Amino acid sequence: MTRRPSGIGRQRLFTQQQELNILEMVRANNAICLQQLQEQILSDRKVFININRVGITTIRRVLLQLKITLKQLYKVPFERNCIRVKGLRQEYIQKILDMDGAAQPHEFIYIDEAGFNLRKTRRWGRNIIGQRAIVHHPGQRGGNITMCAAIILRGLLHHHAKLGPYNTQHILPFLDALHDAVVQDRSEQPRVIVVWDNGSSTMIQPRLVHQP
Repeated sequence: MTRRPSGIGRQRLFTQQQELNILEMVRANNAICLQQLQEQILSDRKVFININRVGITTIRRVLLQLKITLKQLYKVPFERNCIRVKGLRQEYIQKILDMDGAAQPHEFIYIDEAGFNLRKTRRWGRNIIGQRAIVHHPGQRGGNITMCAAIILRGLLHHHAKLGPYNTQHILPFLDALHDAVVQDRSEQPRVIVVWDNGSSTMIQPRLVHQP
């Protein structure tokens, strides 16, 4: 009776450098799926020259070894954290602090509009454990439904939703209705400060300045 020789186990398919390249693929595109990774690996004849065949299961196992897991995608606008935007944030915070320190009573009204696109998009992606999976998209994207709302510290003040984008002919009636909601049943009117993201339109500013 002879003893069966011990097996050497599953041999490594990718080299350490190739695994690092797979890691960079995922970092460059957190929304990439396993099939897309498979296609990129097989089509790259420079880095993966020795790989002629690789299965989805193998790729999934390599990702787990690299501590890359499946998680929900977070959408981040392209220019959210650029130097210009960071400077504008600091300027905005300083203005708010100056207004809060003034003796004149005031009330902030925050206005914003958002578009909701009803088409299907990827909701899940991959990244290293402990890091969010994000996908970059344009900050101003069209939507099938547009909601415009104004809120104060006490809650929602006025809102309106419509199909399609908001334009001047929809914004101005919204401002008129908002004005009525602000001044009704208030004998003493504090200073109203409107905080509006991207509200510098030449058609909107005169209405805000000259509104009685």
